[in-house]
Amino acid sequence: MGIEGMQVVRTEAELREVRKEPPKGAWDKDIARIDGHARTLIEHSPFLLLATSGPDGSCDVSPRGEPPGGVLILDESTLAIPDRPGNRRLDSLRNILHNPQVGLLFVVPGMNETLRVNGTATIVRDAPFFDRMAVKGKRPQLALVVQVTELYLHCAKAFLRSGLWQPETWPDRDELPSAGRIIKDQMNLKVPAKVLDAGLNLDSKHNQY
Repeated sequence: MGIEGMQVVRTEAELREVRKEPPKGAWDKDIARIDGHARTLIEHSPFLLLATSGPDGSCDVSPRGEPPGGVLILDESTLAIPDRPGNRRLDSLRNILHNPQVGLLFVVPGMNETLRVNGTATIVRDAPFFDRMAVKGKRPQLALVVQVTELYLHCAKAFLRSGLWQPETWPDRDELPSAGRIIKDQMNLKVPAKVLDAGLNLDSKHNQY
């Protein structure tokens, strides 16, 4: 399906015809530094989303999970995020090599507001703080050091509309396909889904750090 017949918005002026300018406070809430409240949220967040873009303009959003406190606050304008084992595609890291601009969204379980952080990232292969990032005796091989240029609290509406923290809104997991089933069908593999699931579960359990 293309965009034929759709009323497409192509300029900011057209956009503002639909969504008016925000109040001054919406712009002023960007403090561009890690204050005490931001520190508290970051230290209690076990999950963040990392947005990057490649040299061709393509975008990527990657989930990152750490025990609370796993993201280090080096000073009021600098964060350090460990890079843990994954699928080794390195989409985020390869993008950062070409474009260091990143966006971060910190999520705290049970809290409807999120912390938005934008800045520039540098890939680091070792530093004195790597010892503080060790989990189960394993230091990360790489980390992202982010210089904060924007920081502000994002309102609760998205989480309230989604009911994300309300278990009664969650789907029955048995009604959803397993990861193995999705991969088998999307890649047209002959391997049984249960074999793929067993391998994925084993990797997830033993290859977190």
